[in-house]
Amino acid sequence: MIEIDGSQKSGSGTILRYALTLACILNQDLSIYNIRAKRKKSGLQPQHLKTVEAFQILTQAIVEGVRLNAKEIIFKPKKNFIQSGSFDWDIGTAGSTTMMGLAILPIGFFAGAPSTYRITGGLFQDFAPNAYHTKHVLFEILKKFKLEADLHISRPGYVPVGGGIIEIKVKQASGKIFPVKLTEQGKVLEIEGVSLSSNLSERKVSERMAGECNKILNKQGLDADIKIINDTKAKQKGAALAIWAKTDSGCIIGSDMAGKLGRTAEEIGKNVAKNLLEDLNSGATVDRFSADQIIIYAALAEGESEYIIPRISEHIESNLWLIKDILGADISFEGNHLKIKGIGRGTPA
Repeated sequence: MIEIDGSQKSGSGTILRYALTLACILNQDLSIYNIRAKRKKSGLQPQHLKTVEAFQILTQAIVEGVRLNAKEIIFKPKKNFIQSGSFDWDIGTAGSTTMMGLAILPIGFFAGAPSTYRITGGLFQDFAPNAYHTKHVLFEILKKFKLEADLHISRPGYVPVGGGIIEIKVKQASGKIFPVKLTEQGKVLEIEGVSLSSNLSERKVSERMAGECNKILNKQGLDADIKIINDTKAKQKGAALAIWAKTDSGCIIGSDMAGKLGRTAEEIGKNVAKNLLEDLNSGATVDRFSADQIIIYAALAEGESEYIIPRISEHIESNLWLIKDILGADISFEGNHLKIKGIGRGTPA
């Protein structure tokens, strides 16, 4: 049985999600305690309960101790079984749909057939993956691992109401996962993006975010082609901006920010541009978000993956600790140059 102390490193829900994912892929039982010990509200919250439920359904697992605020659970997946098909989950709050989707995504690649995950909750909020970044940056990078997934936004959702809907389609992988080498950033060829606001068209929020973003980028000789979306389907007012740069070496580097009460459109645009420029100027070949999101795939791949991160973060530290502790993957750092020797975990042929 895998035993994980959830208070280690970031002490966050990331450790719970990663541990569950790896336990399912390895067909091993999991005991995790001190869940989210370093968060203000420790233990399982509604979004975590729904994530555990999803893993339970997908692997026909036996679970113990799963309840609101629980700090310890035992999870026993059915051996050599990952269910494919169409699934629908409602978090019931504004909890992040993308965070839940990215947790279960890896086991979708290990299923025997394609799957569709429809998840209702929040889509754009602080400290959670942006749905546009997931689709246009992360999923494009996963193609380099020979992994195929897509994301469709049916309805935006924000804090505190939620009610947003995403649909993730994942195609099962065949054989081994390929390693990825991104060792040179290259020259920026183009920058694209999406500026979304819901029920705020009269205030020109989408236009203002995009305008301020390009104002900052233009000073550095860059310009972004940003699609303007004025949505009316969301259950509340909200906004989000995401941009991504593509380089001649095949890198995709993104930046994003969600709206928040008291946060102006200009502030969002400025920060998104600033963060992209920071990551580009660091010489990184992935952005600050993708840097930790692709660690699990590099660890499962056959062969050595390498890429340059903008900087170390608590999520990177946590994910590296878990793949070393659970998988035994070899990790090396030279400055910000990260190398991960994967374990070559095979998928159904």
